[in-house]
Amino acid sequence: MTNGNRAKATGYDKYVNYKTFLIAAAAFIILTLIPVSKSMLDVGVEYGVGKKYALNFISQELFHKKYSEVEQWQAMTAQILEANMMQGAFDRERALRRDESWIKKNNIPVQSDHLEKFYKFIGGIDEKDYSHLMREAYDLRHDKLKFSDLSDKDKEKALKATRFIKISVAMVAFVIICFVTEAMPLPGVAFCVGMVLVLSGIANRDNVASLFWSDSVWFIMGSLMFAAAFVKTGVDKRICILLFKYLAKPNIKAITGIMILLLAPLAGLMSDHALAAMFLPIGIALYINSLNGLVKEDNELAKMLMITICMAVNIGGFGTPSGGARNVVMMAYMEDMFGLRIGYAEWILYAFPFLLVMMPFLWVMINWRFKPKITDLGPALDIVKQDVAKMGRWRLKQIVAVVIFLTMLFCWITEDNLLNSLLGFRLGIGVISVAGALCYLIFGIVNWRDYHERVDWGVVWLYAGAIAFGKMLTSTGAAYWLSRSIVDVLTPLGVASGKGLIIAGVLITTFMTNLMADGPAAAAVGPITLNMAAIEGLGTTLVPFMGLATACAASYAYLLIIGTPPNAIVYSSGYLEPKDFLRVGIPCVIFAIILVILMSIFYWALLGFHGLPAM
Repeated sequence: MTNGNRAKATGYDKYVNYKTFLIAAAAFIILTLIPVSKSMLDVGVEYGVGKKYALNFISQELFHKKYSEVEQWQAMTAQILEANMMQGAFDRERALRRDESWIKKNNIPVQSDHLEKFYKFIGGIDEKDYSHLMREAYDLRHDKLKFSDLSDKDKEKALKATRFIKISVAMVAFVIICFVTEAMPLPGVAFCVGMVLVLSGIANRDNVASLFWSDSVWFIMGSLMFAAAFVKTGVDKRICILLFKYLAKPNIKAITGIMILLLAPLAGLMSDHALAAMFLPIGIALYINSLNGLVKEDNELAKMLMITICMAVNIGGFGTPSGGARNVVMMAYMEDMFGLRIGYAEWILYAFPFLLVMMPFLWVMINWRFKPKITDLGPALDIVKQDVAKMGRWRLKQIVAVVIFLTMLFCWITEDNLLNSLLGFRLGIGVISVAGALCYLIFGIVNWRDYHERVDWGVVWLYAGAIAFGKMLTSTGAAYWLSRSIVDVLTPLGVASGKGLIIAGVLITTFMTNLMADGPAAAAVGPITLNMAAIEGLGTTLVPFMGLATACAASYAYLLIIGTPPNAIVYSSGYLEPKDFLRVGIPCVIFAIILVILMSIFYWALLGFHGLPAM
């Protein structure tokens, strides 16, 4: 979001730095030209033709026909079982609990009469026979299927899938170099992702746009719009005074402390995106009003306030199941794959101590890593108080702006349950955000010029590219290959065995979640880390503890702008450079990794898990 002092976000006025850009481009080209490894080819086989062979195997075993020859309801049955298998759900009861909504979510055509036949047929299969079938299909797709066994046509498909993986991995290097060095304006990196998707054949001109325009991108856009409405109406200043007016000594340490104490726990109860967007104008107001005749610019102060906002909500998401999609994803995986259920309060018992330790650590890091010239924010609050006093009583537009926001907040919290049951379908938090932004227009709170000038549209495109990039890593199998490769590297070190598995799982997830959104990262990595744990310690606490550790590490998106929406939202302030996230992010990532490992060994071990033997 732009502001009066700086018209554009840091780096937007720069041109391409050809020295660093050529390094990024060279890394991309070299990685696309080097020969593929055996492990990459194996994953190419799995993603290129693995599903076809798995569906054929299931159809042959159940219906004694090839998949291409079965009836529609039988084809649907094979697809449901294959989707369950890919999510690690090998027992029959999981399949019987799949409803029409789940089936459609997995892009499987379904009809009511076909679904009834599915339930009746699967219900008649012996539980042991069903589990054996699923295990055989899984082993076929993941281990037994070899490139040398394929037909020439299938070999071509496997090689094409392998090429897509190699291109996606090369894009990882390109994107990381560009983001860390600002080799080019960052929204331009997003367009590079789109161009590579089309030119490589991973996507075509018809579907590449849909990859950029997801619900999360709508949320970013809508959030920046309502933040603009808060700034224009002065609501941001009123909220600022409500939060900080009773401080006896309103210095920067006290302000950052209060922000962390408020934002981190709240991130476990409501959207971290919304919290970042709501506090962004507050942070900007504090900074702008802190400047004076002696200090006309204090970049360290601005960066300190912005980083505090995003890092506070990032560390808070693990605290409750509702703190992020990653938590819900891992809860579903643990139940689907191993029948391990964990309740809302139980999750808090395991997770909340992480938050209690991380909050003071984050506060220390922020106040250590940033050294602002202005440390006393009392004068800034006095100016804000004067501005609020000039406004007088709450004006109608301010009241309407708050009512619209509170309505959006209620819809965000309830859209997955209450609104879903009332409407019969999910709206999505992005649609709700844009609806709120539209209401600000309809009720005359803002005009389009306000959105045009106050919303950082470059950040919208930046995050759209990040979403497309994450989808590319997932759909091509690159995320799976990268995760497997990390396991292969760690195994000789003795980390990928015993309790060291938790370390391996946390490292894998931390790496992936900084490249893609936390939910997709957990979805891509979760089956890998949980199966790692199951091989070593099935029936022990190792499996549920691995699930908790994976969910926790999926929140460690502290390093890159693209890792999580709050990072992108605060970047829109115009005061940050990509390297500023690293200043606090690196020590926080290291400390968080150590903390969750120690919690699993001592605190979680003390609690146990549903009577399971220790890992």
